[in-house]
Amino acid sequence: MKFLIPLILIGFFTVSSCAIKSDDTTLTTLYFIRHAEKDRSNLENKNPHLTAKGNERAKYWAEVLKNVKFDAIYSTDYTRTIETASPTAKNNNLKIQIYDANTLNADKLLRENRGNNVLIVGHSDTTPKFVNKFLGTESYQDIDDSNNGNLYILTITNTMITDLLLNVDPQ
Repeated sequence: MKFLIPLILIGFFTVSSCAIKSDDTTLTTLYFIRHAEKDRSNLENKNPHLTAKGNERAKYWAEVLKNVKFDAIYSTDYTRTIETASPTAKNNNLKIQIYDANTLNADKLLRENRGNNVLIVGHSDTTPKFVNKFLGTESYQDIDDSNNGNLYILTITNTMITDLLLNVDPQ
């Protein structure tokens, strides 16, 4: 039952976004998530794989987002973010596009993806910063290190940006 509410919300936003998208190609929907749980067994490893729990969460994200037809999927060039994006990319027959978190360019990403549904996988600090760049505000702070379940959804038209933050945690 605890999975039902987030899935219903995602389904509602997905159906709404898809229905509008077909009539209005200026609607862009961006979905932002942080990578799933990474392996912390070797603190010197700056590019670890996901843990078993992290791999399960990556599959869970693919399930939560299964009704969204993504046009593009972006990830930073780290093993954990790519592994998090992979199940959703596979479900959508898409290649993961790499972006540089140090040079976050919201205008360029929006220009290249106007009218699309886009998934962007990042980190505890880069994900809220990127969302804030689109909003033009400092609405969101870094994600707590124990939180891998935030889903930020931005809908963008020529005249309006709306944002929604859900915690979609399978626990």
